[in-house]
Amino acid sequence: MKFLIRYTFVVLGLFTTTLHAQVPVPVKPQSKPIALTGATAHLGNGRVINNAVLGFDKGKLTIVAEASSNPDLAGYEVINVSGKHVYPGFILPDSPLGLVEVSSIRAMNDVTERGELNPNVRAQAAYNTDSEMITTMRLSGILLAQATPTGGRISGTSSFMELEGWDWEDATHTADIAVHLYWPALMTSQFDFTTFTSTEVPNKEYDKEVSALTQFFTEASAYGKLAARETNLKMEAMQGLFDGKKVLMVYCNKPKEIVSAINFARKYGVKKIALVGGTGSYHVAEFLKENAIPVILQQTHSLPDRPDDDIDLPYKLPYLLTQAGISVTLSHDGMPARARNLAFYAGTAVAYGMDREEALKMICANPAKAMGVDNRVGTLEVGKDATLFVSEGDVLDMKTCIVSQAFIAGKLVNLPTKQEELYERYSRKYGHK
Repeated sequence: MKFLIRYTFVVLGLFTTTLHAQVPVPVKPQSKPIALTGATAHLGNGRVINNAVLGFDKGKLTIVAEASSNPDLAGYEVINVSGKHVYPGFILPDSPLGLVEVSSIRAMNDVTERGELNPNVRAQAAYNTDSEMITTMRLSGILLAQATPTGGRISGTSSFMELEGWDWEDATHTADIAVHLYWPALMTSQFDFTTFTSTEVPNKEYDKEVSALTQFFTEASAYGKLAARETNLKMEAMQGLFDGKKVLMVYCNKPKEIVSAINFARKYGVKKIALVGGTGSYHVAEFLKENAIPVILQQTHSLPDRPDDDIDLPYKLPYLLTQAGISVTLSHDGMPARARNLAFYAGTAVAYGMDREEALKMICANPAKAMGVDNRVGTLEVGKDATLFVSEGDVLDMKTCIVSQAFIAGKLVNLPTKQEELYERYSRKYGHK
């Protein structure tokens, strides 16, 4: 029996060692200045430096210049990346990344809370840095993500996370940046089993659902004006909306819903608002521009909502909204695995009329500004976080998007993923290598 127990522990130990070997170990903070030279640097603000020098120390950018300016590189570890491209770390907004691993297993989901009005639910503490999906995102240039809860009418409060770290505290970039509101739909879909078709019918609960939100926002506004008050976690979580510390991210698609939701938020003095989804946003573009509302488009590789829309309208929508003077950010449809295509969604927008550097803004500068973290990330500028990556070619093209190096706050992160290990293993088995 003792031999059996000892043998079991040895086998388990070997299995654990093998398992952990597949998960890249978080790295230590930057210990010495580093300079990347010779690459084409896409700064994320529309500017491109063809022969650039990018220096960073203690996690912050210290040099962003043309090589011809001969910046002083004394003390820097110089890495020659000639012929390659450098980009700011891409930002994935509105994502359950780190909160969901296997959606079909309840124990591996920590993204939804019971109840309808839960602004006090914080995604930050539920973020799992050991998620295998995180490393796959880094291979597409995604180095930052907004961990976002779902469910209910007000699903909770999201936080801005770095895709590197030992635990959620280590990975937190900016905590509690946004509250998420799912605006009631004016129309609901009703399925007819006799004809197997769907039709839209008026939402009979619409007025009731809006009334509940009206009461909740009224109470939250009044709560913030009390000189002395007993702590209410739900009400406390709402206060950042009224002083501009948090963004209200509103989810809706139909033009009438968009206008109603924005007017509702403005009525209660919400300082910062972002529209998520917004498939019908083009029809109210002037309204959104007047109110300075950024739009976060979910997966654009999809069919249009309305039968009379152009079949390729989702592909063209980022360009059309940008032309209308609206700040556009790209996201996905809530499935973490699809987020790996974020750069290629931007590439599709280029194919449908958008300038390449403008398309790049949609996945770095624009989301940073929409979420209020543009003072630290989103563009390559002196003083900002050294969160950037090196690609062999154009990162918006899936054939040339080959990320060779990535830095998060100056830390050179480990890029290998489980998929790459499996590819290498079976390539050897079948003689491809």
